[in-house]
Amino acid sequence: MDVKIEPSWKALLDDEFQQPYFAQIVSHLKTEKQMGKTIYPPGRFIFNAFEQTPFDRVKVVLLGQDPYHGPGQAHGLCFSVPDGVAFPPSLVNIFQELHDDVGVPVPRSGDLTPWARQGVLLLNAILTVRAGEPASHSKIGWERFTDAVIRRISEQKTGVVFLLWGRFAQSKEALIDTRRHHVLKAAHPSPYSAERGFFGCRHFSRTNAILMQQKQSPIDWRLP
Repeated sequence: MDVKIEPSWKALLDDEFQQPYFAQIVSHLKTEKQMGKTIYPPGRFIFNAFEQTPFDRVKVVLLGQDPYHGPGQAHGLCFSVPDGVAFPPSLVNIFQELHDDVGVPVPRSGDLTPWARQGVLLLNAILTVRAGEPASHSKIGWERFTDAVIRRISEQKTGVVFLLWGRFAQSKEALIDTRRHHVLKAAHPSPYSAERGFFGCRHFSRTNAILMQQKQSPIDWRLP
C-alpha cells in the first residue's frame, strides 16, 4: 500500500504498510466515512507527527492515547490543538507544569508544532477517532502500527527520552530498551490525575538535562 508519509518514516515503516492489518485500518476508515461518520483528525493530519518530526530528528517521544474528539481540536500531534482553539484540560495542566518547571509563560497558542520541529515526536498510540466518541478506534489496528514505531525507535536510535504520562503510556515501556534510552514516567496530566504525580514531575527540565548530558541541543519549550 502506498501511504503518504514523510520519506524517512516511509522507508522505516514500509513493511508495516504492506501488512494485512494496515489494509484493514484503511478499509475501516473508508467504510466509516461512507457511512457519514466524521473522523478526526482530517486525513491530511493523520500522520502529522511524522511529517513534523522526521526519524533522524527524533530526540524525545511524548506518547498520548488517541486524538481529541471535538470539532477542530485534533491535528495529529498528541495533546496539541491548532492555534486559536481553546486548551483542553490536560493541555492546561501541561502548560501549568511547564511554567512551574522551567518558568516559561503560559502560551497563547496550544499548537505544539514548534516542539515537534525540534525533535519531540508527539505520537498518539491511536491515530484516529470518531467525532464525540473517545477511544472509538482503539480496536482497529492502530496500536499494532504505533507499537512498531516505538520498537523501531528503540532499536535504531540511542539516547531518546520517552515521556510516559499515565498508565496507558507507561504500558508501552515494555517496547523500549531502557538500557539504550531514558524513560521518564508521571501521572497523566488529566484533571483526574494531575495532582497525583504530574504536577512537580519536572519532565521538561529533566529532559533537557538528559539531552545536554548527551551533547544534544535542549528543547526550547517556549511557545507563541
